[in-house]
Amino acid sequence: MTVKIIHWGLGAMGGGMVKLLDSKKGCQSVAAIDTDPGKQGKTLAQLFSVKSDTNVTGDAAQALASDADVVLIATGSFTEEVYPQIAQAIEQGKNVVCIAEEMAYPRQQQPELAEKIHQLALDKGVTVLGTGINPGFVLDLLIVAMTGVCYDVKEIKAARINDLSPFGPTVMRTQGVGISPEEFHSGVEKGNVVGHVGFPESMAMIAGALGWELDEIRETKEPIVSSTHRETPHVKVEPGMVAGCKHIAYGIKDGKTLITLEHPQQIHPEAEGIETGDYILIEGEPKVNLAIQPEIPGGIGTIALTVNSIPNVINSEPGLKIMTDLPVPPAIMGDIRNMLKK
Repeated sequence: MTVKIIHWGLGAMGGGMVKLLDSKKGCQSVAAIDTDPGKQGKTLAQLFSVKSDTNVTGDAAQALASDADVVLIATGSFTEEVYPQIAQAIEQGKNVVCIAEEMAYPRQQQPELAEKIHQLALDKGVTVLGTGINPGFVLDLLIVAMTGVCYDVKEIKAARINDLSPFGPTVMRTQGVGISPEEFHSGVEKGNVVGHVGFPESMAMIAGALGWELDEIRETKEPIVSSTHRETPHVKVEPGMVAGCKHIAYGIKDGKTLITLEHPQQIHPEAEGIETGDYILIEGEPKVNLAIQPEIPGGIGTIALTVNSIPNVINSEPGLKIMTDLPVPPAIMGDIRNMLKK
């Protein structure tokens, strides 16, 4: 069978998924949903220079009625925000892969919604997975994998110093990019500037995998103020404005910090001589020190993980899953149909 896909959200990430899937064998984009009137009524070919002549619609019910195996949801960051879309897709008997950051481990902050998703997925015999570059891989799944070579783990420290430039307006808003430092601090207090969405989820994924029970997760957020002009397709930053957020989280047990995750992310860090990278330090037996330079590109990584997770999701038993529940997804280099067990 050809793997049939519905796209929900055609921004920077969702559009990238359309393009990547267009290059893969054994799959087909059969429907697309977006709230942008400028995209509705156009074909994926017109919007993304791909082969598909599928029309974009604002009518989710119409699109979800299509014969499809999986819905890729790229519309928001929070479980509460995407829950209605996930539920609607499940009701139509569709598997779901969602890049909302909180969906990487929705039971951490939205246990009731997570249980609703799980039970609904069980009832309909489908699988729901949250993934992305982070959370979903660098500061959680990759760390868990690296602990597999350890007799003992005493402490974990990890950092992702990355470039936000490939991401769309939703991420820019949540990071406070393009506003003043005063507006940044006010936004943090009001909850409008959230920095990196997903630290509690990553902490829960790591701790759960290792059998640690954390007493507390503490977070700090500070603005990264630019001294140069920086610009992306979605935001302009002048000197003195915020180019990103320095966000740190601490996982604490019995007064001791067991996990420290740092994520200072900004647009065009190279404009001020900042080198990107992903770093993992595991204090234990043996000590593990992993450095990836430059960073794994966030946009490419999120798009790839979403697409490459499709076979795992189709092959999985029904229910709500996290990345540590499934095999690590490999790149799809052959026909996607050859990766299916069902």
